[in-house]
Amino acid sequence: MRTIRILMAFLILAIPAALFGQIGIRVTIGPPALPVYEQPICPGDGYLWTPGYWAYDDSVSDYYWVPGAWVQPPEAGLLWTPGYWGWGEGGYSFNEGYWGETVGYYGGVSYGFGYYGEGYGGGRWDHGHFFYNRSESHVDETVIHNVYDERVEHGNENRVSYNGGKGGLEARPTQQQEAAGRERHIAPVAAQTEHAQTARANPELRASVNHGNPAITATSRPGELAEHAAPAKQPAEAPRAGARGDANVAHAPVHPSDLPPIARPAPVNSGNPSADKRYEQQQDKLIAKQTQERQNLQQRQEAEHQQKPNAPPELEQKHQQQTQQLSQKHAAQQQKLQTRQPQAKPQSRPK
Repeated sequence: MRTIRILMAFLILAIPAALFGQIGIRVTIGPPALPVYEQPICPGDGYLWTPGYWAYDDSVSDYYWVPGAWVQPPEAGLLWTPGYWGWGEGGYSFNEGYWGETVGYYGGVSYGFGYYGEGYGGGRWDHGHFFYNRSESHVDETVIHNVYDERVEHGNENRVSYNGGKGGLEARPTQQQEAAGRERHIAPVAAQTEHAQTARANPELRASVNHGNPAITATSRPGELAEHAAPAKQPAEAPRAGARGDANVAHAPVHPSDLPPIARPAPVNSGNPSADKRYEQQQDKLIAKQTQERQNLQQRQEAEHQQKPNAPPELEQKHQQQTQQLSQKHAAQQQKLQTRQPQAKPQSRPK
């Protein structure tokens, strides 16, 4: 019996990434865009960054955010390959992340902090010790001295959180990534599993509540999420899921009129009035353009409702997907414009 258990354990570790940890449920609508957030400082030497992601709770038919966290790997020399949502057989399914000696394919999703769709540039192992890239990893160099500085090509800069399907990323695995998929993999450690379960139990992390902008986006360690967890609330009654788990995201915006108003950024004061004025004009122009696009989509959807007074569920699913894609597009446009925000020049010290 002991020999059989050892063989079973070996087989589990040898499962390829294509089959490892894939969730059976399929969701007809892809997850929200990835939120923009800051990486917390690394809590100590030997911790590796695992980016936040959208998971799905079929019991309430809703996506929920699993905050990013620094995690200790199960053994030295291992790197984290993030999970990702991919389209196939009429729905989106989640491919769970894993630990391995090489970072494999994660759908081309740009999670940030060294994960920009391919590989990992936030750090590397060297003779059994992990070195952090200060350009991508937030570390206290007075405590952690094994650091280096290397610029990383960011490549894909959008916040789309899924691969394939309408509006999804089109990245495909390279030969190197396919080879990495055949290497030995280790499942998420217990701290990661508990972290995800805590996120699932927190109503404030559900997409239907936070509309894609969770209040808790990252924690230093997985265990800290429980300390920040909001008091438990009675969840609203969720719509029943369809066959094979196909369901809409509960209470998620279906039409552009359901979306919150477009937020106007705070005024900029970089010390360069001319540059600040140009930036504010660009913001005004973008907000006007996005408002018009919302109105146009709302009118098209209302016209379709008039043609089909008794709207079938498929039409509402279509409208919800259209609204979500428009919201993700607008969020990406705002984020891109924010990267061009005038920055205050450092004041020169008096001689």
